[in-house]
Amino acid sequence: MTPAINQLKKLKIAYSIHEYEHDAHCSNFGEEAAQKLNLDPACVFKTLLVTDDKTTFVTIVPVTGTLNLKRAASALGVKKLRMAEVKDAERLTGYLVGGISPVGQKKSLVTCIDQSAQAFEKVYVSGGQRGLDIGLAPNDLSRACRNAIFAAIGEAK
Repeated sequence: MTPAINQLKKLKIAYSIHEYEHDAHCSNFGEEAAQKLNLDPACVFKTLLVTDDKTTFVTIVPVTGTLNLKRAASALGVKKLRMAEVKDAERLTGYLVGGISPVGQKKSLVTCIDQSAQAFEKVYVSGGQRGLDIGLAPNDLSRACRNAIFAAIGEAK
């Protein structure tokens, strides 16, 4: 069990586990998960860490698009954001890139989920390791991330 799954159990949040064989040569983890799990890519979300150099935040956007840093900064109430360094993301979350779950992170960080998640009955995020996704209701995801906010932070590729 990963810390993400353990946290969902502790919070008594309903979830489903979806495993697939991760291709070590693949670096587009979210799209790989959608394809191998035969899911609509619009309901599969990636976890990205961003920073304003003082605070690190978690953002969750669909794998079909990209994170709009200006919109994320506005939603999180800061002036400007940049992507966090890989080593910092791994240190703060306790997960490896490609398997960073927004749930059960080592350090509890303020989280913003793209509002498109609310259109789905269930969304899929990393379960805490490459080749493992968890499916859960968007509001349960928000609750598991310590009451994350929803905002328009993603944009189409």
